[in-house]
Amino acid sequence: KQAEKAVHQKKEQSKTKCRKARRRHINLVAEFNRRQRKNIWLETHIWHAKRFHMVKKWGYCLGDSPTEKSYRACYRAMTKHCLLQDLSYYCCLELTGKENELLKQLARICSIDTGLTFEEACCLSGRFEGSLNLYRADRYPEDMLGPVTFIWKPRDGSENRQLWIWMHPALKQDMLRELKAVFQCSEPEEIYIPEPVTTSIQEEKQMDVVLSLGKKRKKEDKEGEKAVPVKKIIGDGTRDPFQSYSWISQTTGIVISDRTMEILRYRLIGPLSHSVLIETLKAASVQTV
Repeated sequence: KQAEKAVHQKKEQSKTKCRKARRRHINLVAEFNRRQRKNIWLETHIWHAKRFHMVKKWGYCLGDSPTEKSYRACYRAMTKHCLLQDLSYYCCLELTGKENELLKQLARICSIDTGLTFEEACCLSGRFEGSLNLYRADRYPEDMLGPVTFIWKPRDGSENRQLWIWMHPALKQDMLRELKAVFQCSEPEEIYIPEPVTTSIQEEKQMDVVLSLGKKRKKEDKEGEKAVPVKKIIGDGTRDPFQSYSWISQTTGIVISDRTMEILRYRLIGPLSHSVLIETLKAASVQTV
């Protein structure tokens, strides 16, 4: 009787699924969103996490150094082939408005003595990317904010232009504050909360089921109630979830938009970089009416 009792109590495990499939989370998307509440993942995070030592900096989870001795392979790729780097954690600020007004105010935070400016002909046409150092308004050569790269959208016949400024996430808040002061932009009333932040009710129930199955103790606050974790916006590790993402000037009509993680950025290094781009990107057929 004891032997039969032991046989009935033994759990029946599915033979069709492997151990890796049995241990997989019920909803991987919900689990990934939970794991990046504090530090945002890049789109290439899974690939890097399997091959790199990850570090948490500037609100992101970034690959620091490879787990294998692949320095020679990287050097060989840079000198003979092509090496790709994910720079999507760099912050992007978009300026939209009249070209004359943009150049007039941008001239206050840079100087021609340091090299190229936003008015350089090759950069103003949108053909090339420029780089320069930004300063506080009318404070050159003192109070330098830091280096940035920029690119203009090519002209489309209208007087309005678009300018994208890329900067390190550690410099974003200071530069954004300075640009808002130069263009006299005020914050709009609405607050941007993208859809990926909010998890559906079904995902929340699945998370509760997983916690109950694992018999994990739920965190409780001082009042004894269930503690609700604070979720950050997926896709931006430098902006508060309840902060505006766009600012407009009532006098000049200049609009400053935060495009961080909305525009991905990759860097190709090596003699075969152009060949890789040609094989990867296909030109679209433009149809004129």
